[in-house]
Amino acid sequence: MKIICIGRNYVAHAKELNNPLPSEPVFFMKPDTAIITRNRPFFYPEISNNIHYELELVIKIKKNGRHIQEKFAHTYYNEIGLGIDFTARDIQQKCKEKGLPWEPAKAFDGSAPVSKFISLDRFPDKSNIQFHLLKNGEKVQDGNSGLMIFSIDKIIAYISKFITLKMGDLIYTGTPAGVGPVEIDDVLEGYLNGDKLLKCKIK
Repeated sequence: MKIICIGRNYVAHAKELNNPLPSEPVFFMKPDTAIITRNRPFFYPEISNNIHYELELVIKIKKNGRHIQEKFAHTYYNEIGLGIDFTARDIQQKCKEKGLPWEPAKAFDGSAPVSKFISLDRFPDKSNIQFHLLKNGEKVQDGNSGLMIFSIDKIIAYISKFITLKMGDLIYTGTPAGVGPVEIDDVLEGYLNGDKLLKCKIK
């Protein structure tokens, strides 16, 4: 199982970090050791003092595929969940300045909490899936799949040109605006169409 994450997939988020808008999906990967399941806590790592949350819609791949045409991409997933892409923003900035890969800032242990997955049959319109994040009870992120620069199907088609997708792989589809830092004792709660799917306490 692998975790593939899409960067800069919402205009407002790209602008808040002063990043240019991509003409093609930008992706990076996290190892399976990044996963946190069943609402377990996130332990603030010693490597950074500026960890940021990024709430994202997450797709679970249901069958193997490569060189997938966009028109067939919808047949490769039928479940959706929420995930947090924790980012060591201080390390990421150093990587950017040196033109180095982002993995030290993105792929550290515990950097990918993920919720349970639910059937996409509950969402008749994939281009209108609402999600939001509360930090200590206050809404800090509010997103909608219709605001993605690249749709889920386009993302799957693009990634599969380079990497074979396998059953159980997770795709984090990008975060909306509103990212920010976390501190020890903060509580993050992720909601999908009004239903709480994810809770993560910072320790």
